[in-house]
Amino acid sequence: MPPNTTASSGQKPGKSGRKKGRKARLFLIVLVLALFGGVAYGGYWGVSTVRASFPQTKGSLTLDGLSGPVDVKRDGNGIPQIYASSDEDLFMAQGYVQAQDRFYEMDVRRHMTSGRLSEMFGSGQVKNDEFLRTMGWDRVAKEEYDKKLSASTKKYLQAYAKGVNAYLKGKDGEDISLEYAALGFTNDYKPQEWTPVDSVAWLKAMAWDLRGNMQEEIDRSLMTSRLGPKQIADLYPEYPYSRNKTITQEGQYDSVTGSYVQGSGTTAGSGTQSTAGTGLAGNTTAPDGLQSQLSKLYNVLDNVPTAVGVNGNGIGSNSWVVAGEHTITNKPLLANDPHLSASLPSVWYQMGLHCTSVSSKCQYDVSGYTFAGMPGVVIGHNQDIAWGMTNSGVDVTDLYLEKITGEGYEYDGKVLPFTSRKETIKVAGGGNKTIVVRETKDGMPLLSDRDDELVKVGKKATVDSGAPDRGDGYAIALRWTALDPGNSMDAVFQLDKASNWSEFRTAAASFDVPSQNLIYADTNNHIGYQLPGKIPTRSKGDDGSLPSPGWDSKYTWTGYIKQSALPYEYNPKRGYIVTANQAVVDKDKYPYTLTTDWGYGTRSQRISDLIEAKIKGGGKISTDDMRQMQLDDSSEIAKLIVPKLLKIDVADKNVRDAQKLLEGWDYTQDADSAAAAYFNATWRNILKLAFGNKLPKELRVKGQCLNVAPVDSTGPADENQTVRECGQREADQAQPDGGDRWFEVVRKIIDDQNNDWWKAPKTRLDKAADNRDELFARAMKDARWELTAKLGKDMDTWSWGRLHRLFLKNQTLGTEGPGVLQYMLNRGPWKLSGGEATVNATGWNAAGGYGVVWVPSMRMVVNLDDFDKSKWINLSGASGHAYSAHYTDQTDKWAKGELLPWSFSDKAVDKSTSDTLVLKP
Repeated sequence: MPPNTTASSGQKPGKSGRKKGRKARLFLIVLVLALFGGVAYGGYWGVSTVRASFPQTKGSLTLDGLSGPVDVKRDGNGIPQIYASSDEDLFMAQGYVQAQDRFYEMDVRRHMTSGRLSEMFGSGQVKNDEFLRTMGWDRVAKEEYDKKLSASTKKYLQAYAKGVNAYLKGKDGEDISLEYAALGFTNDYKPQEWTPVDSVAWLKAMAWDLRGNMQEEIDRSLMTSRLGPKQIADLYPEYPYSRNKTITQEGQYDSVTGSYVQGSGTTAGSGTQSTAGTGLAGNTTAPDGLQSQLSKLYNVLDNVPTAVGVNGNGIGSNSWVVAGEHTITNKPLLANDPHLSASLPSVWYQMGLHCTSVSSKCQYDVSGYTFAGMPGVVIGHNQDIAWGMTNSGVDVTDLYLEKITGEGYEYDGKVLPFTSRKETIKVAGGGNKTIVVRETKDGMPLLSDRDDELVKVGKKATVDSGAPDRGDGYAIALRWTALDPGNSMDAVFQLDKASNWSEFRTAAASFDVPSQNLIYADTNNHIGYQLPGKIPTRSKGDDGSLPSPGWDSKYTWTGYIKQSALPYEYNPKRGYIVTANQAVVDKDKYPYTLTTDWGYGTRSQRISDLIEAKIKGGGKISTDDMRQMQLDDSSEIAKLIVPKLLKIDVADKNVRDAQKLLEGWDYTQDADSAAAAYFNATWRNILKLAFGNKLPKELRVKGQCLNVAPVDSTGPADENQTVRECGQREADQAQPDGGDRWFEVVRKIIDDQNNDWWKAPKTRLDKAADNRDELFARAMKDARWELTAKLGKDMDTWSWGRLHRLFLKNQTLGTEGPGVLQYMLNRGPWKLSGGEATVNATGWNAAGGYGVVWVPSMRMVVNLDDFDKSKWINLSGASGHAYSAHYTDQTDKWAKGELLPWSFSDKAVDKSTSDTLVLKP
C-alpha cells in the first residue's frame, strides 16, 4: 500500500535501545522469571498478570458518553463487528474495542509520531526523538485538526478518543498489557489519555514510510563516490514501458483543458514535465564532500522507527479489479494485498462498523482493515462499493543543500532568517533534553541539525561556479508534502460512506498524503482507478532525483498538480485494472514527472498475464482464482537467467549436481523447492559479484569488508591498486537488494557477454571472471558452497523455506528486551513460499541474506455480487496480547495462502458470532 509495520506493529523504536542499562535489564529478567515461575507452577501473581489485560468480550459494560446501547459481536477469530445507532456511538465503541485489543501498540505509535519514545523507553531513544521532533509530525497533525479537518471528522475523532479513554479509566499499566508490567520495573511510566491529534498523527507516520524515492535520491548521490554517471545510469534503467504496462492505458493529459481525460484527448504537450536528473545546479553527480553527510543522514533515517514499511525501501503492494463480464458472478471481484514489514501484531486491524439503520444520524455500514489508533476503515467495502490501495511511489520529498551563515541561510543572494523553536524531550529515568529546530521559509526542517556529523557539509564539495562559497559546508533540509497540513483524515470517512464513482473520486481528492493508487468497484458493475495526492511540480530541468541547491529559487517547487489532471481510469475496455507499484501513466501521455523511481512492473505484468490467460482461454474468474493469483510465486528473473546457467559447462561434480536441480524446474518458488533455494542463492551471488562488490561502502552490508577496485571502475583492478573497505548499512537496507530494478539492470546486459559489469577480480580461491558465463559459473559455485554451509551437503534436504523464513517480533520489548522476554512475546519461524518481486511478495534482501523482510501484510478478495462470499486474512491476529488465543491465530492459514470467510450482512455476522458484548450508556 498504502499504508507497507508498525511502530506499533512489530517495529523497534531504534537500535540505540540495545544500550539500556544493566539495572533495567536485571529488572526485566526478574519479571520474566517471575512470570515464567507463575505460569509454570500456577502462581497467582504470574497468571493474573498475563490474564489481567485480556478484554471482556461477553456480557455488558457501562460506558459514560454513549447515547444508546452498542453491540460488539466477535467471531471465532476475535474479529469485532460493532453495531450502533449513531455515528458518535459507533466510533466511540471502535475506540474502546481497539484499546481493549491493542492499546500498547497504539501508545507506542503515538509516542513515536510525537517524538516521545524516551518517555517510555529511556535515554536510548533520545536521538530518535530529536529527529522526530525536528520533523514535527504531531505539530502538523494538531494544525490539521485545528484548521483543516471538517466538523464531522473532528466529532468522530473526539468520539473515538472518548472510547479509548473510557477503556483506560481506572486501569493500571498491568491491567492494560503485559508490556506495561515489564516497563513498570524500569520506570514509573503511566499511560496518558488519548487525544484526537494522536489519531491524526498516525497518518504522518504512514506517509513517512510510503514517502517515495528519498532513499534512491540518497543512494544515487552516494554512488558518485565510486561510480561515474554512465555506470549509475546502468543501475537505474528507464521503466520498460513497451514490455510492462502502466496502470492507466486508455487516457492521457489534454493540454487544452489541462485535465486528464479517458479516451482520445488532444496531446500531452510539453506542459511542465521535468527533464532528466539534474539537481545540484545542473550537475549529474553529487558534490564529493556530500558523501559522508548523506551516508550519515541515511543512518539517521534507518534508525527512525518504521510505521508500516522498511523505511521506504522495497515497499510494494498488489491490487487489481476485474469487471463482471469476466467473472463467474457477473459482478466485479477486487483483490488487495499490501506488502509491508512483518510485524506482531499486524499493522492491520480487521473490523466492521455498522449502523443498525443507515440514516443521516448514523451513516456507516462498512467493513475492512484499519489501524489500531485510528477511527474508520482504511481498506475494505461498504454496502455499495469496495476499494483497495497500493503505494503509488510518486516523488513527494526533495532534499536541499543549504548554505548557512551566522544569521540564517542564503536564498537568491540574500540571507534569510530561520524559523526556530525549542523542543524539550522528557527522558524516563533521566533529565530532560532541549533541542532547537530550525526551518526555512518553506517550512523545511534542517535534518542535518540532528547529528554533529551532518552539520559538516564537506569542505571538498564540488559545485558549479554559481554556488555560494562553501565556507564550513552545506546543511541538508527536507521538503515533504506531509509537513504541510492537509485533510487526509476527512478522506477516510468519505471513502467509508461513498456509494458511487463520483463520491469515491470526491473522497480521493481529500487523500493528499500519502499518495496511493486507489482501485474501485461497485455493485452496479463499474470498476475504476484514481491517483490521488498532493504531488509537487518542479521547474523544467529538475526532476527531484538528486539533492537540489536551496540557495537558488528556481529549484523551489512551482506548485502542485491539480486534481483534475491526475490520472484515472473508469470501466476500461479491457475489463480489468492492475496496480502493483508500476508506472501510473506512459511518459508520452503525461506532461508531469510523477517520479523517476517506479517499481519496474514485474508483479503487475505477471498479474495482467494471469488475468489475460484466463480471459483468452474463455474462462471466467472466480473468488478462488483471485486468491490463487495472490499466491503466484513464479520467478521472472529465473526465467531469464536459468537457460543461461544450464548451458554453462561446470567441471566441479558437486556444483554440477546442484546445477541439475534447475533442469525442468518450473520457476516457482515453493517453500519445499530445492531448485528455488539454489537459484536464489545463485542470483544473490551473481548480484554480489557483478554489482555489490563495486558499490561504495555506504551501500554495502555493515561489516562485510572487501579489497575494492579504484573509483570509476567496474572491472578488476591491479592488486596494488585495491583498497580495503567495509560496508556500513544494515543488512535489510543494503544494495543490491535483488528487487525488480535489478531484474531490469541484468535484462539490459544479459546478452552482452563481455559487458564490464560481468568482470570480477581474482581472489585467493578464484580466478578473475572476464565475461558473463565465467561470472555465472563462479556464482553457481559460491551458491553451492553457501547452501552446503547453511543447509548441509545432502541436496535432498535442501528447500527454499529453510532459507526463507519469517519471524514475527513483538514491538519494542520483543526486539530490544532480554532474550527470555523476547521468547515470550515473539513467534516463528514460518517457512514461506514466494520471493522478491513475485506476486506472492515475501520479500528478502539479496545483499543481506534470505530471511523474509516484508510480506503481504493482509490479503482480501471482495465479491461485489455477494459481500458474504468475500474472503480475508490478516498476518497475525486481532489481539496484541501475547497469550491471547488471537495473537497469531491467523498466521498459519496466512502462510498456507488460505483465506477466512468475511461476514458482512446481519445474518452472516450473527451466524459467525462467538461472543457478544453489550456496551450500555
